[in-house]
Amino acid sequence: MENDSRTEPPAAAGERETLTGFLDYFRATVVMKASGLGDADGAKRLVPSLTTVSGLVQHLTDVERFWFQDRIDGRQGVPTRWSAEDPDGEFRVSEQDSLAGIIENYEAACRQSRDVLERYGMEERCRGGDGGQSVRWVLVHMIEETGRHCGHLDILRELLDGSIGD
Repeated sequence: MENDSRTEPPAAAGERETLTGFLDYFRATVVMKASGLGDADGAKRLVPSLTTVSGLVQHLTDVERFWFQDRIDGRQGVPTRWSAEDPDGEFRVSEQDSLAGIIENYEAACRQSRDVLERYGMEERCRGGDGGQSVRWVLVHMIEETGRHCGHLDILRELLDGSIGD
């Protein structure tokens, strides 16, 4: 893809720098894969589910906020598009949703996540939920979650306009 401004994760660094390096690389991949599409292509359903480029980015935005603000930081009332009534709500995209706005919202959520992470050590337990997960666990989970959806975005982008690249 043309606009590859991603920074490779460090080849030799401490645990925190390595984990955050990989997560930031995948975050940048999400933005790269979603950027340059029009709103209609971002919302186009190419598979028999609600999975679209715009929906995946919205999902990852909610996941960033949930795990870093709600779970790690213990904040109450962190908004998500999913609910008990609509567990797939974050994947729903309307004609009023702008892909550029969705990407901006994702980038803002990632900045907020970095801010939260700066205040916690890897061994610390999450303040939200049942407190069972450590900050380390959340980072590894977010690498898995974001990386998996990068693969989905890669396939959708190739189907939409033939763009390829890792």
